Amino acid sequence: MAVRGDVRAGVVDVHAHWLPRELLSLPPGFPLGGMSDRDGELYLGDSPLFFASTAMTDIDVVIADTVKAGLGARAVSAPPFAFPVFSPSEADDYVSAFNDRLERAVSSSDGTLVGLGLVRVDDVAAARREMTRLTDMRGIAGVAVPPLVQGRSYGDGAMREVLAAAVDADLAVLVHPMQLPRPEWKDHYLANLIGNPVETTTAVASVLLSGVMEELPDLRICFVHGGGCAPALLGRWGHGWRSREDVRHGGSRPPAEPFTRLYFDTVTHDPEVLSLLSAHAAPERIVCGSDYPFDMAQPEPVRFLLDHGLDARTLEANGRAFLGIHGPD
Repeated sequence: MAVRGDVRAGVVDVHAHWLPRELLSLPPGFPLGGMSDRDGELYLGDSPLFFASTAMTDIDVVIADTVKAGLGARAVSAPPFAFPVFSPSEADDYVSAFNDRLERAVSSSDGTLVGLGLVRVDDVAAARREMTRLTDMRGIAGVAVPPLVQGRSYGDGAMREVLAAAVDADLAVLVHPMQLPRPEWKDHYLANLIGNPVETTTAVASVLLSGVMEELPDLRICFVHGGGCAPALLGRWGHGWRSREDVRHGGSRPPAEPFTRLYFDTVTHDPEVLSLLSAHAAPERIVCGSDYPFDMAQPEPVRFLLDHGLDARTLEANGRAFLGIHGPD
């Protein structure tokens, strides 16, 4: 689908978050409890998130911060805590409520915001029903989904079929990690600093090595945080593909080839890592990201990119292509 209506000119940030206050409870089954506002600061369970609640919940603040950052537009999606993965069969009402509110928020933003909705990834029929609703919503460009659910990713089963459903609906797919806990990452915020990139890397490998991009040539899928560790491991994956039948049985092309058809955002925090990503990804598939409003966000997403050799006009075109943003009606 094309996003209908005007979207402000300028660099498009494809990776930012918003959640209305009435949905801070999070979907059923989330293990840490809901989110809450405590004296103006947002908490997840009993843990502070270290930013003002309004930056996540107040659409006027999000719009103002988007303009202040020098962006043309932002694609906003729910924070990953809101993904319906722990008790998905009980989350349909939450998913539809978020998507309804998202449409109202972005359609009233005068072209500053575009929406990426929620969808279940465990049940293809439920995913298709919600994607059909999303295609009729003004200002909605795609969906945001987790990279892993119960030890599985997008190489097979329902999760792979959800990607096919997104292609059928002409919706973009943004893959965002969930910061899944592991005992060896309990200290030093390692569940984020290591865990998030590793989750993303696992999903990239799943898509590349299982032949997803061959089966779904029209899939528009973006991996955040610069693709995690994937750019640094692509050579290793290629060696494995050439050396081992069990690596290459899922697809007929070495991973470096379908890698150039994936989109990646630019939240790398390091110009050398950005250069490595640029060396492997197609230049038309690199899109601006910020991770607003989290503390791990790229604070000046446009300046970071322009200071390190990326072109604003190209970034704008890439973001619009990923999101399917066309001209006004």
